Parts: sequence; C-alpha cells; structure tokens
Amino acid sequence: MENIIAKLLEDFEQGKMSRRQLIQSLAVTAAAASAVNIAPEAKAASATPIKITNLNHTAYYVRDYRKTRDWYSNLFGMTVLEEHADKESPEAGMCRLTFGDNMIVVRSGKNVGQTPRIDHVGYLVADWNYDAMAAELKNRNIPNARPEIKSSLHVLDPDGFLVQFGGIKQY
Repeated sequence: MENIIAKLLEDFEQGKMSRRQLIQSLAVTAAAASAVNIAPEAKAASATPIKITNLNHTAYYVRDYRKTRDWYSNLFGMTVLEEHADKESPEAGMCRLTFGDNMIVVRSGKNVGQTPRIDHVGYLVADWNYDAMAAELKNRNIPNARPEIKSSLHVLDPDGFLVQFGGIKQY
C-alpha cells in the first residue's frame, strides 16, 4: 500500500497527474485497501489470507466507450491496450486503457445499462490459480458473484461492492 501511495505522490510531484487525479487515485486506493480486509466472519474460516499484489484494473461502465476512450486518451495520454468494437464479439463496446502500470477497463453497450458507474475493482493475486481460489472461497463460505466467468473470481465485500480478483488477464 505504501508503495502505491508513494508512486502516486511521485507522479503528482513530477507533473504526470493533476491534483484531482491524485485525489481520485488515493480515494480508489483507500477503497481498494479496505476491500482487501476480509470480513471477520470470513477470516475465521482460514488463517492464510489471499495475497493480493497489485490493483489490476478499475472497470467503468459508460454510455459510449468510444467517447470515454478518446477523452482519457486525449487528455491524459492513456494508451489503448485492447479494443473490441465488433458488434458480434461478446466483448463488444470495450477497451482497456493503460497509464504506467495501471489500467482502466471501459465498457458500453446493452449489458451496461443507462447509468454510467464504476462497476468494480480488480486485484492481481500472487500465484493465481482459479481452482485453488474457488476452493478457498467455498471454505470461507463466500459465494462467487459471477460463476459464469472462469478467468477470475468475483465476490461482494461486506458493503455490497463487487470485487474481482485473478491473474494478469481478467474478464
């Protein structure tokens, strides 16, 4: 956590981000850190916590991903890492934007709805193994909120926020 905050402050001091970006990034980092703390009743089920190494991404659901893509790319110089514009693709209306070691995932389309929102935060797990992590959730009596997705796991934190965790490539 200290490394993340130090990096954010360094980027701010070097003019790589605005004061507003710094505050937003610190808020997301604080929210992410509080989500990592496992609820007391879940913690009792296992003495070994799941080791989170990084924030993988923040997922935005927007009205028009192209407008959002262009805004972030033009204003902040974010790089489009991956884009799915083909209407036949299951990932239609989606792109991944990177900046430094960070990423945001921007989605629009019929599955998003009309209310733009930050949908979830994704964490990178050390030594990611889907089956082992799914078993760990089961041992802790924590349901997988999106069992149809097999590249990562999704759970609800004690306040109902969606938390995704997995390896580098999360869907």
